[in-house]
Order: sequence, then C-alpha cells, then structure tokens
Amino acid sequence: MARILVAEDEPNVLEFLTEALELVGHDVEGVGRGDAAVERLQAEAWDVLLTDLKMPGLDGMAVLERAREIQPDLQVVILTAHGTVDTAVRALKLGAFDYLQKPIRGLDELRLMVARAVERRRLLAAEERANRASASRSAPGEAAVAPELTWGDPVMRPVVDALKRVAPTQATVLLLGESGTGKEVAAQALHAWSRRAGGPFVAVNCAALSESLLESELFGHEKGAFTGAVARRRGRIELADGGTFFLDEVGELKPDLQAKLLRVLEERRFERVGGTQTIACDVRWVAATNRDLGEMVAAGTFRDDLFHRLAVFPVQLPPLRERREDLLPLASALLTRVAADLGRRELSLSGGAKDAILAGAWPGNARELRNALERAAILAGADGLIRASDMTLFGSVARAEPVASADTGTLEDMERDAIARALDEVGGNRRLAAEKLGIALRTLYNKLKRYDLE
Repeated sequence: MARILVAEDEPNVLEFLTEALELVGHDVEGVGRGDAAVERLQAEAWDVLLTDLKMPGLDGMAVLERAREIQPDLQVVILTAHGTVDTAVRALKLGAFDYLQKPIRGLDELRLMVARAVERRRLLAAEERANRASASRSAPGEAAVAPELTWGDPVMRPVVDALKRVAPTQATVLLLGESGTGKEVAAQALHAWSRRAGGPFVAVNCAALSESLLESELFGHEKGAFTGAVARRRGRIELADGGTFFLDEVGELKPDLQAKLLRVLEERRFERVGGTQTIACDVRWVAATNRDLGEMVAAGTFRDDLFHRLAVFPVQLPPLRERREDLLPLASALLTRVAADLGRRELSLSGGAKDAILAGAWPGNARELRNALERAAILAGADGLIRASDMTLFGSVARAEPVASADTGTLEDMERDAIARALDEVGGNRRLAAEKLGIALRTLYNKLKRYDLE
C-alpha cells in the first residue's frame, strides 16, 4: 500500500492512528514530536504525513513547511482540534492536502482521507513519469519483471506468441487470469514490444478507488470541480497520450463509469470532471480482470457493448500451478527486487528453499510468492541464504500440505509457537510482535484468531 508517517504527541491517539492504518495494509511509523518527524522525513521517503498542529519540538505548521522543502510531492494531512481549524485552513493554502478534525469521527473517515492522499501522490508520480517519457521518447518501455526471464514454461509459449503478434497493432487487448498471474507484466511487455514503446505507460487499478475518485483519476478535473479540487489536474488517460493505458481490474467499474469509458473508447475524446473542454486522446488500450466478464454481462452488471470493445483480442494467462517450470526463474527475478527493496546486497535460495517453492500451491500466484520471499528475506541470516524454514514459516507451503516431523510437529505448530514466542518477548504488544515476525499487523490478527491466541 503506502508508507505513512504519523506525528502526534498524544500516545493514545498516535496508537489509534497507527493501528487503524496498519490494519488496512499501510506501512506506518509514528513519532511523538515535530522535530522527530522532520528527522524521519530527511532519512526516508514517505507517501503521506499526518501531523498534529500542536506538538513539542516543532509545531505542525513548521513540520509542513519543512516537509514541502524535503519531499515536495509528499501529501500532508493536518490533524486539528476544534479551536485550530482556521490554522488548518491556512495550512491548506501553504500546500497541505487536507485536514482532519479531532476527535476523528470514525475509521472510515480516516481511511478515506488517507486513500485520497495516497492516490493524489500516485497521480503526481504518474504525471512525473509521463513528463519524463515525453522528454525522451526514444527510451523503450520496460516490464516490471522481464517476461523472457520468467515465462519459460511451454504452456506460456502460445501466450508470448499471441502478445508479440498483437503488440505492433492498435488492437485493444483484454488480459484474463487469476490475481497475481502477471497481467500487468504482460501489459508492460505489450507496450515494450509495440510501436508506442517510446511513449508513456500509465496504469490505474479500478478496484483501488471509489467511483468518484476513480472518475477524477481517469479523466482529471478542473479547479473547483469538487471539495478539495484546488487546481486543475490532468487525469491518467491524458497522461498516457501517445502511449499505452492499462486499465486493471476493469470488472470493478460501476455502470456510470462503464458508459463514460465506452465513449472514450469509441470517440477517443473526453472532458475533465467539472470541465467543458473536449480533450482528444491517442492511447492504446489494454484492460485486465480476474472476473468472468461474460457472466457479468449475462447478469447485467457489465455492459455488453463495453465488453466487446475491450475484448477485441483476449489473452488468457495461466496460473502458476500450471507453469511449474516458471516457479524458480520467477522466484529468482523477484528475489533480486526484494533484495533491492530491503537493502540486502545478496540473497540466494538454498536447495531446501527451492524445493519448498516447488512444493507450494501458490493460490495467490506471483504476488503471494513475492510476499513469501520478502518475509523469508527478513528472516534470513547475515549470509543472505534463504533456507526452507524461512520459506515455510509464513509462506504458502504451510497451506499446501502440512509436513509432519517427530521433533517439530506440523508447520502450523511451528507457526503457532513462533507467534506465541514473539508475543511473549514483547510483553503482548501485537504491533511489536508483528514487526518482529516480519508480517503485517492485520495478518497477525488473523493468525491470532486462527490459532486461538487472542
């Protein structure tokens, strides 16, 4: 999800904010002083900062000012008490994204505000990428994980052939397959193999945003179009002009947006939210879904005409369980990225770890494999060698088929004991236990319930 820094001097409020955001998957860190927040901003990159106005060290306005200097695209949300709303409004004029009034009325309000701030941050990043691509049209597109490195299983050969055949055309492509089968990688490969490779590749996930936010994300908006629209903003379709637009999870589109998207596909033009100017768009469309759009058409939840517009050239991506020869090459490619993300110079897989990967069911496909590798990398020793025990402690292998041992019991027994031991070592603090285990707080809560450790 997103990296979020929370600056709040009231311990109970800080704990509430931190846990509430961790439970929906964000990576959250809390500090109790304004100067401590500035130090963390100088040390690491963040997507969103939530800062109280009144804090020791530096107040919220000073933190906002420093944040704008250190990380200009950081989205800052001001936390304000009843008597400081005027100050929060001044903060908006100085570049804050928005403000939340304390006491916060509920989790939905907090999470929606953060989701909007995160999407604003991502839109700015997409705009920056598009501008860089426009300045250097000769640079070819690059897939997140090069397909040639990971698509060696014979079952993938027809898929690769189909993608390479359709790539030079302008045909709209519909990528089908389970979550985590590599649909975005396929979309990026299409872009890299197309005549638009020098243009931008822009993606949007239809499942990640509410209908109103998604409309603004796709089409952009004019100043004053809605509360918080303080300036004109180009949408992602506009940013993709001359390149490829990837519409992920297209089956999640609501009926109103389906109609608006159909018009763009047919007429290649649109208007920003709140605007009257018609904007032409020259993009190559690629859509993806893990849902059965045919069944949705029959049920009346997806437009028949939009389905046929998107499914000009459908391509089905098989799951990892049907591509066993791809498991180890994919794991190797993903491990390289995990090492870079964690700042580890070298990570490698032992023979036992490779056997564990090959034995796994991986119902979450590549996404689940990467998560398991990241957890294993955190557990790995200084030598960087990932062992079978690192892979199975919290990975898919534990869900595949329990492996019993006279000494250790099942993998579930090992996992339960590890969680209980971690909780004991941190005095029952669940957030610290999750950090010690290298898992998300929400995952820990689920496992506590599963193993009756609550």
